[in-house]
Amino acid sequence: MEKKVLIIMNPRSGTMRANKYLTDISELFVRNGYMPSVLITTGRGDGTAYAKKYAADFDLLVAIGGDGTFNEVAAGIVESGVRVPLGYIPAGSTNDFANSLNLSKDVILNAKGILSGRRQSIDLGSFNGRTFSYIASFGAFTKASYATPQSIKNILGHAAYVLAGVKEVANLKPIHMAIEADGTLYEGDYLLGAISNCTSVAGVLTIRSEYVDLNDGMFELLLIKSPKDPLEMAELLLMLQQQNFYDTNMITFVNAREFHIRAGSDVDWTLDGEFQEGAEEIVIRNLEGAIDMLLPEKREPVLDPFHIEVTWNTRK
Repeated sequence: MEKKVLIIMNPRSGTMRANKYLTDISELFVRNGYMPSVLITTGRGDGTAYAKKYAADFDLLVAIGGDGTFNEVAAGIVESGVRVPLGYIPAGSTNDFANSLNLSKDVILNAKGILSGRRQSIDLGSFNGRTFSYIASFGAFTKASYATPQSIKNILGHAAYVLAGVKEVANLKPIHMAIEADGTLYEGDYLLGAISNCTSVAGVLTIRSEYVDLNDGMFELLLIKSPKDPLEMAELLLMLQQQNFYDTNMITFVNAREFHIRAGSDVDWTLDGEFQEGAEEIVIRNLEGAIDMLLPEKREPVLDPFHIEVTWNTRK
């Protein structure tokens, strides 16, 4: 019996380079025994609505777009209650999660990787009930992903995030946050915080891949303190420059399954590059093995010269 694949595509993602390959992608699936159907997103939430409504009717779903598109389709699959596998062809400006999955930037190569790939369970997250795929973050650089106009992203790609992030740093104010991670409390004034399941944070910071397991039921908590004086600022800048976080208490990096957060309701968050309004009480949980993905064989990672590598910090 012929298998059916639903391709959900955001035609405005990134530089819109994936659009010209849609026919080739469809033909590739046909040649491999699939009958493809294509749905185009026209607004926020469409990917979730499509996946939730049609997941039960297909043998495979494929998301083409940026990390926000992947987020929507993955959330729709979870809400559908159907265990249908998901393939991802990244076509966004930064593709943080695609980098964590070690996916190629070649659209056709990724399509082939879905067809020949291995099935693997992936953790998702819940932010006060809202499903996210790989990161919930606040503070420095996080606003750049949703505040940068799409037209600028289309022109500059990843550089748009870097430039917007640099501009954002100039206006940074420390954010007071109390985060209880699996019973251990971390409280302070922070420049940036992220609860993530990825090797790339906000398109700027990189976490070593050996510290990130996409299906271990754990998230990584990264907190960067706000310097209180010029000496602390110099220490933080030096650690960032040297990529050495073993010898500073300015950075916290730990694993946990569940986070209870007390923060100001005016502190906005970013979920997978999309805006999330803040709240005084926030609960973030790891949804272990929430979806299945079809992933290609592992490739050697490509280092991004813009990234700053974060190493494991044993201090709490």
